Amino acid sequence: MKKILITGGAGFIGSHVVRRLVNNYPAYQIFNLDALTYAGNLENIVDIEQAPNYTFIKGDIVDADFINDLFQKHQFEGVIHLAAESHVDRSITDPLSFVKTNVIGTMNLLNAAKTIWANNFEDKRFYHVSTDEVYGSLGATGLFTETTAYDPNSPYSASKASSDHFVRAYGETYGLPYVITNCSNNYGPNHFPEKLIPLFIHNIITHKPLPVYGDGKYTRDWLFVEDHAVAIDLVFHKGKNHETYNIGGFNEWQNIDLVKLLCRQMDAKLGREVGESEKLIAYVKDRPGHDLRYAIDATKINRELGWKPSVTFEQGLERTIDWFLDNEAWLRNVTSGDYQKYYEKQYL
Repeated sequence: MKKILITGGAGFIGSHVVRRLVNNYPAYQIFNLDALTYAGNLENIVDIEQAPNYTFIKGDIVDADFINDLFQKHQFEGVIHLAAESHVDRSITDPLSFVKTNVIGTMNLLNAAKTIWANNFEDKRFYHVSTDEVYGSLGATGLFTETTAYDPNSPYSASKASSDHFVRAYGETYGLPYVITNCSNNYGPNHFPEKLIPLFIHNIITHKPLPVYGDGKYTRDWLFVEDHAVAIDLVFHKGKNHETYNIGGFNEWQNIDLVKLLCRQMDAKLGREVGESEKLIAYVKDRPGHDLRYAIDATKINRELGWKPSVTFEQGLERTIDWFLDNEAWLRNVTSGDYQKYYEKQYL
């Protein structure tokens, strides 16, 4: 059986990737490595935790000895690296933790892969999942392409840019077979409620304020997480070594327009009077280094691998809202912190 290590597989995007590979590739043995920090939640993947081709491992990619021992023990043939600190606001208050996980953690994985594969790179692959934020901020026009110069503006995006450079350096210096993808903002089921969409869904349900930065005109490209998992599957299996692919949803929305759409859909779902949720919008002081606009040109992955989004933003948002409303117990566990007890209950 082909042994694939997925880091951060209990997180938001990672859980969708783990589920897809476990279900679609029964001849693979999927190892999910996650440190189960605040955003790692094993309740995200309860549906596949008993699958015969799935193994969960609790551990931190920052621990080099642990990572080296893990690679020696299991002899992984592929790595899909999603584990990362990812929230910009947290990176502003605690930048060093982003350096440790996103840079040092990635280096530990690269060194372990290089050692265990010992220059026999046939049928091996190191897949590094990154972000569009490494490119910096766009003006009113233009799109990020795979050749856009890096210009990170937050500690988070700087740490991801650094890790991207190290992956490419290992490819050039040691011949390590890698692919990199840079994705736009993800949304969908299982999203930890610190990011905009799940936070606002929770706040609307509980009648709490909806904090909108600045004038609300910051623009983002939104990618449904299940479409992202499909793209990761494609790039891992069919992408070209030493190539970068940008993955975007072709869904640009100003924050305030997105929030108002969310409010309208939530009012309809909850049976509230139209406009009731919009009254919760509260403009707050802008955060430092806030990039004006991100937008991805996903032409390359469409042309070379045939990938394109399967849903419009309105469709994806409705599916996301439905999931959160159907899984209020999950949301309560996350917001209360009770989800962190799941590992102890299941594994200890």
